[in-house]
Amino acid sequence: MKDFAGRIAVITGGGTGMGRELARQLMAEGCSVAMCDVSAANMAETIALCEAARPPQGAKITAHLADVSDEAQVQRFAREVAAQHDTDKIHLLFNNAGIAGGGSMIVDDRAQWEKTFNVCWGGVYHGVRAFLPMLMAADEARIVNTSSVNGFWASLGPQVAHTAYAAAKFAVKGFTEALITDLRLNAPHVKCSVVMPGHIGTSIIANSRKVLTGSEADTLSTDDLAYARERIAASGVDAARLTDEVIQALAAEQHRRFLEEAPTTAAQAATIILDGVRADRWRILVGDDARWLDARVREAPEDAYESAFFQDLAANVGWRIGS
Repeated sequence: MKDFAGRIAVITGGGTGMGRELARQLMAEGCSVAMCDVSAANMAETIALCEAARPPQGAKITAHLADVSDEAQVQRFAREVAAQHDTDKIHLLFNNAGIAGGGSMIVDDRAQWEKTFNVCWGGVYHGVRAFLPMLMAADEARIVNTSSVNGFWASLGPQVAHTAYAAAKFAVKGFTEALITDLRLNAPHVKCSVVMPGHIGTSIIANSRKVLTGSEADTLSTDDLAYARERIAASGVDAARLTDEVIQALAAEQHRRFLEEAPTTAAQAATIILDGVRADRWRILVGDDARWLDARVREAPEDAYESAFFQDLAANVGWRIGS
């Protein structure tokens, strides 16, 4: 699929980050977009940005509220796309929505663990199930599932439990790779790609907290503060000596650093993904850090969770491991 003009793309998590940038770049090429998100306000901002760029005539964008962890909501999203775009087919499905959180099977809240897993893995599964008939109705189509470097390396560092997110992203990678043969045998005009980004500058930290707590507030609630204290204490810091204001500031700084100090921007990531689709690649690594990790994990998988590996990662790609 070399040209996106006149096509219809579905994007989950289109309110911010890579989903927003995919929508902007696709619309600029004349592709219509249907996006879903849990935030109507964020999607309204995405639409405003897309329309301000004056996309080619005929390119249309629609917004749909949906939590991708809920299959009924994703099925409703698919029906809305068919109705609002007056179509029985789509050409591109970007299962992009994701959150972080609930990292530990042992000490973290089970509901948060399962919510993270169900968004990051369940959202991909539900998306493919819901939109596969419309993809198959197209002359050619592609499923693009966002995994992560944590889909082949299950860590954020030696001081951070990361099981929910990593397990989900491993599932996304394996599912997409298995789809290659399944589609080739049963729907050869539909192809698939797995996207494995490194550290991309997005709002995933703030967005994840809002999804997991059900709050749209930009500041931490009382429960959030208590949880943050537990995480800080687990890292060896005397959290009891920190005021609520200090913890709020630390959370804001963590979000700022993740968004602004990433080696790859969301716009750059979207460009890499779309270039990968044009090149008919089933495996799309995003960022120099992703390529470094991929090479090193393949080279010495038994060493991937040892202290020397983390030190090399920090030295070579600039990640602040465990911070």
